[in-house]
Parts: sequence; C-alpha cells; structure tokens
Amino acid sequence: MKKINIFKVGTTFPALAHNHGDFDRWTMEGLGIGEIETCVLDVEHGASLPAPEDCAGVIITGSHSMVTDNLPWSIQLEQWLPLLIQAEVPLLGICYGHQLLARALGGEVGYHPAGKEIGTVAIRLLAEASDDPLLHSLPLSFPAHATHSQSALKLPPGSVHLAESEHESNHAFRIGNCAWGVQFHPEFNAAIMRSYIEHQDKDLTSTGMDTVKILGTVEETPVAAEVLACFARIVFQR
Repeated sequence: MKKINIFKVGTTFPALAHNHGDFDRWTMEGLGIGEIETCVLDVEHGASLPAPEDCAGVIITGSHSMVTDNLPWSIQLEQWLPLLIQAEVPLLGICYGHQLLARALGGEVGYHPAGKEIGTVAIRLLAEASDDPLLHSLPLSFPAHATHSQSALKLPPGSVHLAESEHESNHAFRIGNCAWGVQFHPEFNAAIMRSYIEHQDKDLTSTGMDTVKILGTVEETPVAAEVLACFARIVFQR
C-alpha cells in the first residue's frame, strides 16, 4: 500500500476548525484517494521526519506561521527537503509549504511588497505548464482560493515557473521532475474561503481592503481542486 505523508505545519482558526475541520482533513478530502494510504505528521508539534525512502509522496500544508519566523520545526523541515528532492519523492508544498520549498532550494521568501492577497483569484498558467506533469491538463486560466502575506519573492535557481496571478507572480513552480509548490489553496472550498475573509474582516478593513467586495468574488474552484487529485495520481503511478 502506497502512502502519502501529509506534513501538517499549522492549524486554522479555532472557529473554522470547529465548523470545517483543519488543513490535514481538507487535504485528505481533496486527494480523493482510495488505494493510497495517508499519514498525517504534525510537524509543528514535534512529529519526527521520516526517511525519504519511506515516503511515496509528501504534501506540506499551509500555516498561519511565517517562513521568516525561522521556527525550529520549520528550519528542521527546510533542511530535510533537499534530501527528499534528491530521492525524487513526489512533493507538493501548499502556501507555506510552497514558500518553504522555494527557500530550501535557494529562493527568497518575504512579505509581498503589494500586501496581502486574499479571496478567489484568477490563476494564469505560463507556457512552461503545458507539459508539466501536475498542471498540463488544467485550463490556461482558472479561479483558485488564496490567502497569504508572504510569498516566494524569488524562485530557486533551476526551477520551472508555472503560474501567476495579477497580484502574485510566483503562484506555482516545479523543482526537478516531481516537486511542486503552489501558493494558492487547492484544498479550500468556497465556504472555507469565505470564513477566512470574515474572520479577518477587521484586519483587512484596517489596511483599506473592501471585504464585502472580496466576499462577492468567492466561488467554488473545482479546477484548482484537481491539483490534489492529479498529485495523488502521480504518486500512485510511480
């Protein structure tokens, strides 16, 4: 039985967790897997990192922490990631995981100069995505959910730039043959995205953002959700 290890590196807001579950549950539901076992490792709270050869696939979730906080568990994971890449284990980093992967391989992570991106945004695939194993079957433009203040400001040397939005130039990239980072959240549905916006209403308003307008753009994102199912197929077919 093949196993996908879900590295849980954060927890959502308590109210959201009560109503909708948490990052690991959303990720497992999005994978839609039957023949692939999943294992959740709560890395944020001290779970040991497995040997790369014991992983059929790895997903790193989102987090409310910042990569630049340089928390001990995050640094340990960052130093472990090149070993996974060398072993050619399929890897998908989501939001925080995307940024951590970028920095682990020589990129730069920091606060986005234009501020926070939040809501349902239009993702544009670049020409390099046309033959990408994970993204090639997706349309050139599709809606996806996003919420982040930090970004991969510079992608790692030798990486393949795959997607962007109007706000965020580095929404997806690939390292080698089977490691990807996506800044958007394929595991979110519309209800989760609305809850994130509503929960941060005061903070968003204080920075001049119109939460009513942002909420009005939220829609379901079935194409973005396909990223998780596509990743599961890549793992299973190896």
